[in-house]
Amino acid sequence: MMSRVLHRKTGIEYFFPGWYNYKKQKGGIMEIFKEDLFSKTEVLRAMDNMNSFGIRLTGSKGQSDFVDYLKSEIKKTGLSVVEKEYAFDRWQSDSASLSVDGEQIKISSVFPYSGLTPDEGVTGRLVKVKNSAVGFKKARGKIGVVEIKNLRRISSKVAFDKRRSYPENLEIEKSYRGPVSTAFVKTLLTFGSLKHSGAKAIICIWRDMSDEMVEGQYLNFIMDYLSVPVVWVNSTEGDKVLKAAAEKKSATVTVKGSIERGAKTSSFYTVIGGTENTKEAIIINTHTDGLNFCEENGGVGMLSMIKYFKAHPTKRNLIFAFVTGHFRLPKFRTGFDQATSRFLADFKPLWNGKTYKAVAGCSVEHLGCTEYKDIDGKYQKTNDVDVELVYTGNKKVDKIYYEALEGRKVCRTMTLRGHNFMHFGEGQPLFNKKIPEIALVTAPDYLCSVDANHHMDKFNLDLMCEQIETFVRCVLLLDEKSAKQIGKAQGYSLGLGRLK
Repeated sequence: MMSRVLHRKTGIEYFFPGWYNYKKQKGGIMEIFKEDLFSKTEVLRAMDNMNSFGIRLTGSKGQSDFVDYLKSEIKKTGLSVVEKEYAFDRWQSDSASLSVDGEQIKISSVFPYSGLTPDEGVTGRLVKVKNSAVGFKKARGKIGVVEIKNLRRISSKVAFDKRRSYPENLEIEKSYRGPVSTAFVKTLLTFGSLKHSGAKAIICIWRDMSDEMVEGQYLNFIMDYLSVPVVWVNSTEGDKVLKAAAEKKSATVTVKGSIERGAKTSSFYTVIGGTENTKEAIIINTHTDGLNFCEENGGVGMLSMIKYFKAHPTKRNLIFAFVTGHFRLPKFRTGFDQATSRFLADFKPLWNGKTYKAVAGCSVEHLGCTEYKDIDGKYQKTNDVDVELVYTGNKKVDKIYYEALEGRKVCRTMTLRGHNFMHFGEGQPLFNKKIPEIALVTAPDYLCSVDANHHMDKFNLDLMCEQIETFVRCVLLLDEKSAKQIGKAQGYSLGLGRLK
């Protein structure tokens, strides 16, 4: 529900969520009444449409169909879109298998952009190796077996710096564990050496994580092409592989697929013109490539925002950016940034002052996530609301975000500052361009997991709708502030961050 406020002097109508505790300002309030912002039925229908396109990896048919759907829905509102196409070499795995002495070993997933094999696979003796460039050389001419253990010794203070939270007692785990963080930390620096190792294949074993949690994990997706075939197995299957390696047995690994040269993908944007300040703008962004209901459903949330703001435009211009490349970062990012960095580089006039001057940004990712964790070795639901990790670019926009939360019925949120040059999610490129952002990047353990039902059993529709309303309100509150009142992004904090 929304409240409509008619400003007594200007006659301009302002719209706020129905739960907004409107504070009387200069000019006063003439009348307030309610209307629907959007319906849950509409949001769920859009989610079902997105899921119908299947896995939406960068350059895939699924992503292309989803992008076409988003553009079509936007055009129905009367807005136009501007699109930029890119070409890259797209890797795809169609099937994979692992056998030891004729016994089939279940694979939990294939390492993205690892090597492909002939149809008959590659066969070699199993050898246990350490997760290091030196260790992988031990697998020359063989199939290496490496254990990837859940994080527990690296302090979260290295990557995170908490501003505050609601409720106040929320804390960041002392060591931010799980498949996503573990795969990034433990393969990013070491697996780049695989292409020079001479190994026939590598088998990675997930450790200290339940078999259900690690199923279908599309990790690590930010590596360049590895050349060597790499597959993941869960701990149960891993025990079988390690036993076979100790007995000096051989295995056969197959990773069938293709590399499409010059595959096409695109980013696009639309602009809702401001009613007063036609030079300044607020950027709202997300990415369109993804794997399941939450990664990435930001585009669905932005559709609702577009429909609302098209009917009720803000004083400033609103730029809605839908970017590609999140799941092929080595080819789409600039520097060590996220995919939106390519968009900002290719559309500089949208934010650098030549056409528009971006004074703030809102990044919308991973909506409607419930929390699932391993408890005593069993993967299970632990909360109806996963903790919303939200980066805020400075103290002023942090205050705006918490004001936007007032009245939420379901909420567990924590704001962070970019720390030690780390900032997860597509808000980072805005932050790096000194555009103060409010960037949602909830990180459930199933974030990068492929599932036949897209993990819709873990979806919270009420939460997603409240999160969309929160970002509508963030934009409204930002629009009421001058550029000076919003300020600039603070920059990264350094050293050991706060966890509580």
